[in-house]
Amino acid sequence: MTVLASAYPVGAGQPSGPGWRSVVDRFEQVAAADPDRPALVYDGLALSYGELAARTAAVASGLTARGAGPETVVGLLLPRGVDLVVGLLGTLRSGAAYLPLDPGLPTDRLAAMCDRAGPAIVLSDAAHRRRLPPARTRRILTVDTCARSGGGPARSAIRPGQPAYAIYTSGSTGQPKAVLATHGSLAALLDGLGTVLGPEPARVGWNASPSFDASVQQWLRLCRGDTLVLLGDAVRGDPQALAALVSGERLDDLDITPSHLVSVLDHLLDRPTADGPTDRPTDGPTDRSADRPLRLLIGGEAIPPALWERLARARTAGRLEPINLYGPTEATVDATCTPVDDSGGPHLGTPLPGVRVHLLDPALRPVPEGEEGELYLAGAGVSRGYLGRPDLTAQRFVADHLAGDGGRMYRTGDRARVGPGGRLEFLGRLDHQVKLRGYRIELGEIEAVLGGCPGVAQAVALLRDDLPGGPGIVGYCRTAPAADGQPFDADAVRRAAGALLPEYMLPAVLVPVAQFPLTTSGKVDRAALPAPSRPEPAEPAGARPATPTEQAVAAVWCEVLGVEQVGADDNFFTLGGQSLLAIGLAARLRRRLGRAIPLVAVFKHPVLHQFAAYLDGREP
Repeated sequence: MTVLASAYPVGAGQPSGPGWRSVVDRFEQVAAADPDRPALVYDGLALSYGELAARTAAVASGLTARGAGPETVVGLLLPRGVDLVVGLLGTLRSGAAYLPLDPGLPTDRLAAMCDRAGPAIVLSDAAHRRRLPPARTRRILTVDTCARSGGGPARSAIRPGQPAYAIYTSGSTGQPKAVLATHGSLAALLDGLGTVLGPEPARVGWNASPSFDASVQQWLRLCRGDTLVLLGDAVRGDPQALAALVSGERLDDLDITPSHLVSVLDHLLDRPTADGPTDRPTDGPTDRSADRPLRLLIGGEAIPPALWERLARARTAGRLEPINLYGPTEATVDATCTPVDDSGGPHLGTPLPGVRVHLLDPALRPVPEGEEGELYLAGAGVSRGYLGRPDLTAQRFVADHLAGDGGRMYRTGDRARVGPGGRLEFLGRLDHQVKLRGYRIELGEIEAVLGGCPGVAQAVALLRDDLPGGPGIVGYCRTAPAADGQPFDADAVRRAAGALLPEYMLPAVLVPVAQFPLTTSGKVDRAALPAPSRPEPAEPAGARPATPTEQAVAAVWCEVLGVEQVGADDNFFTLGGQSLLAIGLAARLRRRLGRAIPLVAVFKHPVLHQFAAYLDGREP
């Protein structure tokens, strides 16, 4: 019978009982005990726990005065910054659940998320409030306005089953779905991570997008007395700047996905060691010894074997302390963990406290030791389900008949087995869900959007590892006959898809096909779809880059794409660009031009002269 129990002390992280404390209670206790301790650092600004507690209490009072509380949702349409953290904690302290609304998402997608989640109030700012339809704007407040208009009733005690946040994930039917996590799950996660992190406070980098559930693991550190250093978008997209911030801010912990780590690792390893020269300041508070290696909390997708080996060597050399964390959004971020070391290849480790792992066959029977099964998660971290989708909740959250305690378990769709030494090994997916740059993506959602674009009769999306710039999504489009006889217009399809999909879900390559290959059963033969090839060198499109900005952009394009020259009318993606290359492009332009380059701008303005016009502040 293949059931994995926690390798950590039994009983930790249970969601109920007389000793149970919510994460909100813990934050308030930390602030009361040590109000002068640094809590939040961002872009040269630092807030103590006392200051953060006062600002979040004012927001909570303003929210409760407007009816926010248990079983209500507050949207956060805010960029990375102090207001985001204040709004998030203020929402939790009001008793409501927060809903992250990434300002970089397409307007139609933001509107659809709000329509489904129904936030009673949205906290935003002047620059982003117009991203939502006019019907929603009457319920939009700035964080400062909310804080100045308090006077709401005192918050009632937070209970374990009360919703804490709703985070959207990609949906296989073409519509994203919101996972509703509870305060009991949050407390269990914090307790479970405590067994991994140890008791001493640390300086922690918040790297993940607030719309990505890994961000929960990072802001949650405020509820145990850690100092949270919020990374700006420009730093996150620039490997050299990120490594410099790790040293300059004396970070102890950094959460990162394997895809992001690949571009940053060399820079992290090039930092001075404790035995050599260092640019670390010697004054100011420090929580851990300066010679302790940076702890990397790695998750969001599987670690490739080659990267695992490099990280294991870095651990042996005392340069890094890498930890592999696994868990779906539905099980509240993290469910298993293991040190990345040289004791074996990639694996998922053992469950965190309060988590049970089952490997079951299609009849929900435990598979024999060593055989493959579907991975089910049970215990304190299982979320409430999908907000407003009882049908999907019933499909994925099933009774835990093995425990027989009335609890539920989540069907992950991941294939796994218990390998040598009792290690849990990830073997892939049972469906078409993929992970790219840490984001969970249902290929069916991309296919549904592409299928509705002009000139596309049917679409198939695949994650391929053989693209020129590394792993990326390829959209295969069976073309529809055009009434005007025009050929397939990849740029038009990309623009239409970009109005509905976030940039990380946009295909790096669009391939038109007249017919899809079929299996003997009449289904699309995905394995037979051709690998896109790098475009053959061609004459640059349009005139030569003319303005200084066009010339600077052209030079970086040539470096990133490996071409000799480009024209003003060339398209970054047509020349072989994709998401990972776009990250490198934005980082190089930042260093060359001395200004932040939003990654989404590369996708919105893929033609060189249009991108240069955007950088110059002109209408593209």
